[in-house]
Amino acid sequence: MIKSVNYDAIVVGAGHAGIEAALALARTGAKTLVASITVDNVGYMACNPSIGGTGKGHLVRELDALGGFMGIAADACATQIRMLNSSKGLAVRSLRAQADKYKYHAFTKRALESAENLDMRQDEISAIERDGKDFVVTCVTGNVYRARTVVIASGVYLDSTIICGSSVQKRGPVCFSRSDYLATSLRALGFELRRFKTGTPARLLGRTIDFDRLEIQPGDDVPYTFSALTKKQPKNTTVCYLGYTNERTHEIIRAALESSPRRLGLITGTGARYCPSIEDKIVRFADKSRHAFFLEPEGAGTDEWYIQGISTSLPPSVQRDMYRSISGLENVAIVRDAYAIEYECIDARELFPSLMSKRIPGLFFAGQVNGTSGYEEAAAQGMLAGINASAYLRGMSPLVLDRTNSYIGVMADDLVTVGSDEPYRMLTGRAECRLSLRQDNADLRLTELAAPYGTVSEKRSKLLRRKKSDIQKCEKLLKTPLPVETVREIFDAAGEESAKQMTAEEVLKRPRVTLELFDEKNSLLSGIMPSAKLEAYAAVRYDSYIKRQSAELKEKSRLENMSLSPDTDYREIGGLRLEAREKLAAAKPLSIGQASRVPGVTPADVWVLINKFRTADGE
Repeated sequence: MIKSVNYDAIVVGAGHAGIEAALALARTGAKTLVASITVDNVGYMACNPSIGGTGKGHLVRELDALGGFMGIAADACATQIRMLNSSKGLAVRSLRAQADKYKYHAFTKRALESAENLDMRQDEISAIERDGKDFVVTCVTGNVYRARTVVIASGVYLDSTIICGSSVQKRGPVCFSRSDYLATSLRALGFELRRFKTGTPARLLGRTIDFDRLEIQPGDDVPYTFSALTKKQPKNTTVCYLGYTNERTHEIIRAALESSPRRLGLITGTGARYCPSIEDKIVRFADKSRHAFFLEPEGAGTDEWYIQGISTSLPPSVQRDMYRSISGLENVAIVRDAYAIEYECIDARELFPSLMSKRIPGLFFAGQVNGTSGYEEAAAQGMLAGINASAYLRGMSPLVLDRTNSYIGVMADDLVTVGSDEPYRMLTGRAECRLSLRQDNADLRLTELAAPYGTVSEKRSKLLRRKKSDIQKCEKLLKTPLPVETVREIFDAAGEESAKQMTAEEVLKRPRVTLELFDEKNSLLSGIMPSAKLEAYAAVRYDSYIKRQSAELKEKSRLENMSLSPDTDYREIGGLRLEAREKLAAAKPLSIGQASRVPGVTPADVWVLINKFRTADGE
């Protein structure tokens, strides 16, 4: 009999989700094993070489506020920083960093290697079984491990296939080895798997690109980082480029549609609506004469460029003609062909908001195995699963984030309550409370919630205390009347007309007066942390909107606070329709608010539950 090695926790996979889960568990004292098919894919950016972006930047800042690692890594490996939507309101601004993908891999791998309480092994998990309170994890090498909790963060590796033209290869991303056995083991545990599809564009050789015919996209010199712990502002050492397809490009694609893997029946998985292939774009948006793309450098040690916006799985010969039809790419050489990848994933409605299985206590899932897309979505889930796996080991109540306090909560609720029939992507429009869920206040919303779980360092807590203190100072200073001369100077620069004496708060309420302009024209707020100033400024500018939003959310919060037991027998609740009983029994909602979002549950069913709740509480 093979002797097993014992751990408190095992994390399956060392991608973006696995990294966060493993570090969170180890940081909280759990003896943890993280296993990957190859350690050469730790933190590997198999798709675009960037972190953040619209909606995604919010996730990274929230992850950092919980004590996560991605923001630190993104800052350390950034080659360009840009604030997206900088001309719009603070609520929809999102930070995005171009990263050196090879440095990012090395940086994250070193973090796992150097972490206390953490062992990293190159091994392929072939089976997960339950043995009493423990899980027994078997590897293809014959190694056997035992642990009380397991986090599955297998990414897109489960029975994955890479598809390019008529070629179908049983491989994982970037031709890494795939997971051949774990999907079968999950089915044996009772999970019904689904097949999803995503894709990645080609990599082009930089010296064959005529960059002069493309539009340069420089970074922003702004005092922003993803992590509150980053002291040194990342430098912009690279630029990106903007270009467009044309009618000739579209003609080439249309002529090749019959030879596309989808038409040939080689692709059966469901793709992402918000990240369509170029062939899908020209069919769905036939009236468009061109589509934008961005050229992004892969890293300092290579001349490969990623062509964001033109993913495809068309045959290589078609890809070559397609790319060469574009201005600036007439003589381009392709280093790596674009491809589609299909893989198995679970239905996340099998999970609680903690990301633990509803049927198998101690088994957690995080990342693309839950049907999501993107590094940021994966990392955020990994952090949540890691915190809650640690809480499970210690007998603590799980950390449950909700739609009112975080984008991570929005994502978790969407996945476990409504589910997704395509790869899920975080969008600012998914958050009802986005006015208050800004990236600048992620620490104010989440750091103290995570502190009891042990992932928040004293350094991070100290920074938060200082920020809160500076916000209070700033709020008092904003009540200060400014001299008429100062008001006039600020208003002249902003194009405003009034010049009477005003408080600083009244001045900042003017639409054309920005915080930067205010600081430039007077020294009232000198010595205040920039993040604290921004928070106080946001409170002034958003005050009336947030009050209105708070009123709208009052009833919603009341429903969210009406808890339900996952063991509730809905067959015994009179007045519920048959469909509602079946849907609620399967969903096992933890609150009436969550129950109200279960597909198939009507407002009338919700009122039955509310009345049941009131009666049970003696109201």
